[in-house]
Amino acid sequence: MLRPYDADTAADVAAPSLDAGSLPDAAGLAGGPAAPAAPDLPRNRVGSARYVRASLALFLAGFATFSLLYCPQPLLPTLSRAFAVDAAAASLSISVVTTFLALSIVGAATLSDRKGRRSVMLLSLLLASGLNAVAAFAPSWPLFLAARALEGVALGGVPAVAMTYLAEETEAGGLGLAMGIYVGATAVGGMGGRVITGLVAEHAGWRAAVATIGVLGLVDALGFVLLLPPSRHFRPRAVDLRTQARAFRAAVADRRLLLVYAFAFLAMGGFVAVYNYAGYRLEAPPYSLDQAQEGLIFTLYLLGTLSSTLAGTLADRIGRAPVMALGLGVALVGAAATVFAPLAAVVFGIALVTVGFFAGHGVASGTVGVFAGGDKAQAASLYLLSYYAGSSVLGTVGGVFWSAGGWPGVAGFVAALFAGAAALAGALHRRVRAQGRA
Repeated sequence: MLRPYDADTAADVAAPSLDAGSLPDAAGLAGGPAAPAAPDLPRNRVGSARYVRASLALFLAGFATFSLLYCPQPLLPTLSRAFAVDAAAASLSISVVTTFLALSIVGAATLSDRKGRRSVMLLSLLLASGLNAVAAFAPSWPLFLAARALEGVALGGVPAVAMTYLAEETEAGGLGLAMGIYVGATAVGGMGGRVITGLVAEHAGWRAAVATIGVLGLVDALGFVLLLPPSRHFRPRAVDLRTQARAFRAAVADRRLLLVYAFAFLAMGGFVAVYNYAGYRLEAPPYSLDQAQEGLIFTLYLLGTLSSTLAGTLADRIGRAPVMALGLGVALVGAAATVFAPLAAVVFGIALVTVGFFAGHGVASGTVGVFAGGDKAQAASLYLLSYYAGSSVLGTVGGVFWSAGGWPGVAGFVAALFAGAAALAGALHRRVRAQGRA
């Protein structure tokens, strides 16, 4: 007699390539009700093999996404020389990806509602990694940017869908930790992409460096598909514009979610501005750091891995909004510390910014799944849309403050953004308490 998969069975491990969401039933395809999830299958609990496998798989996905996203950042001066473009144009190698990623998130979330979380994330990783390798051999600047733009479209399949998968498959008591691990992976990926690219470029040139990140992304995709357990609680939905419109209306009708979206916009904008323009300051006197020394600054991302995981655990105990506010308060102190002249103070300030940002973002991303009810994919996509819009828009606006006021101008701009994000977290806490929910 056939039996449903038990928690952590060997059969579950033996068939990692089959996503329950990749095979919608006839009712779902015809626009009827979604197929019911199996009622007797438990969600992933902390410590179970499924929980560990899912956490490891999404760690690889997060690592690959952010290493692909930010790998050109240490190469901006090299790209300026290679393609005869100025610094503002060179920065498009990053902003064009975040812009198209933000625009593609909604479509990717909708696709995952029909085809399944796991299959969409895998396709995203494969396409993005391949396009990064293509960009490495682009003969002209427009073609390089075109490949990076397509890479941004492909990358949209990971962030929103990963959050939705965790919200659907993880027990509530372990969601904060699982989301913290995933967000921590994005920190490691952001660091790893920059550091690896810089090291390879120093010995083999920038094209080899960018291609290396693409190959590593393909390796991560293989590990992802071997590790991630099939969905148990995904219910396929037909692509129905009226239904999607209702789902998105629900995702913006909840004022708690609107506060979380705005939080992501401000927090990410401030964080990206710090890392975008710190290099300009550190390469100038009195610091005069070379490219290798500047690259070491990115190892501070490791602190983000630790802080996001610890913050997720703390949020499961004392509540999400207070931890979000605390994280951005730490980041605000860090932004202020970077104004002081000693190099140690600058590095310490950037470290606090990193710790605080990833703590706040890790908890906020998990909060979306808790508040969204049955429209998790749409709410998660709007959160990531706000997040990457902050990166693209506010990260670029930070350059205006750099040109007008140097680093004090950037620090003041970033501090205002972090203060605004902390205030939004406070407003969220008051609203949640007024509704009588933890």
